[in-house]
Amino acid sequence: MRSKGGFVYLTAEEMAEFDRTAIEDFGIGEPVLMENAGVAVARVARLMLGRRVEGKAISFMVGKGNNGGDGLVAARHLHNWGARVSLVPAAQKSDFREVPALQLAILEKMGVTLARPDSGFASADLLVDALLGYNARGDPREPLAGMIRRANASKIRILAVDLPSGLDATTGRPGDPCVAADATVTLGLPKLGFLNPEAKRYVGELFLADLSFPGAVYRRYAQKRGLFREDSLVRIR
Repeated sequence: MRSKGGFVYLTAEEMAEFDRTAIEDFGIGEPVLMENAGVAVARVARLMLGRRVEGKAISFMVGKGNNGGDGLVAARHLHNWGARVSLVPAAQKSDFREVPALQLAILEKMGVTLARPDSGFASADLLVDALLGYNARGDPREPLAGMIRRANASKIRILAVDLPSGLDATTGRPGDPCVAADATVTLGLPKLGFLNPEAKRYVGELFLADLSFPGAVYRRYAQKRGLFREDSLVRIR
């Protein structure tokens, strides 16, 4: 844990305890946190596309865990706002965790297109990286590695959910490969690895999203300043 510029930056282990405290001690369930995270991601996507998303093509690379679920919620909102949304799942539907699987099923019923993991991104206006969360360790493996390389090679702007896939949340060291995002929406509190100068080119513009964590949870980690009194999104840099 380290403080800088009024923000507390947490290691992956500290972030896991932060989430556990909110879920177990306060009873804030994963579906609530996922919905709030997805709304925040959708808001930043709209900012990156000039505030109007109607008719814009947005491709979501989604993993099977909660990071993927956050992206799926964002996809639902952007679809409802008029964007042309497509999904590129990195796993079989049967491998998705329970809450993300529910979000995926909703999008399928809404008629959102699912593409193969080896699909390209030539026609997208924006890519959303929702593959790996802060607990990921080591270099991304296939099919995620190929998806990341194709995304970086596409030269399309990329928005990362919580942190760029392939970036170590604690050290800030990029894996091989690592998503080179133009913007990142980090959740709860920023990750300690973001302070590594090497991480800056992968994180891009950095936003912190309010997921409705109680103030008491923030205070346990010495985050005393009210972060979201003016907006549920705070630009860190």
